[in-house]
Amino acid sequence: MTEEVNICLDEAKDQMERSITHLQQEMARVRAGKANPAMLDGIMVDYYGNDTPIKQVANVNNLDVKTLVITPWEKSMLEPVERAIIAANIGVTPQNDGNVIRLIMPPLTEERRKELVKKVKELAESSKISVRNARKEANDMMKSLTKDGLSEDLARKGEDKVQDLTNAYIEKVDKYLHAKEEEIMTV
Repeated sequence: MTEEVNICLDEAKDQMERSITHLQQEMARVRAGKANPAMLDGIMVDYYGNDTPIKQVANVNNLDVKTLVITPWEKSMLEPVERAIIAANIGVTPQNDGNVIRLIMPPLTEERRKELVKKVKELAESSKISVRNARKEANDMMKSLTKDGLSEDLARKGEDKVQDLTNAYIEKVDKYLHAKEEEIMTV
């Protein structure tokens, strides 16, 4: 195949890989009944006037399966960290004892588990849409390359490879979805 087709395939693969990475990050934030430090990713704390991720102003550890302990580097950051967690509305009320903040995960109800599975399915579907958009862009590039002189046989082979990539990445999304659903529904 020509260099242009390979570039097109590489770009499509990169886009699809970014979709999978994003899906993994978003699914890590979904609380499945277990304490996971990743659920605090994306929560920003007001650190002397700058929005800063919690992990840059505090140490976040698992005390046990149901408890996260957040130890700010500076004692003065206890209040801002607590406010940021409350504002993020992650479904857990922080407990501040003056030294550390504890997040104790309440057990999930059956109804809440079903809501979380629904949310995870939405995340997976948006990831699949992103993968399909990458396929569409790659196929459009193949068509424009055909107009610029690429043989139709090479363009068809390129489109077939893009479809194979798409199928592989959609399968990855389904695997992540199935694993997360299982994790959420396990009592």
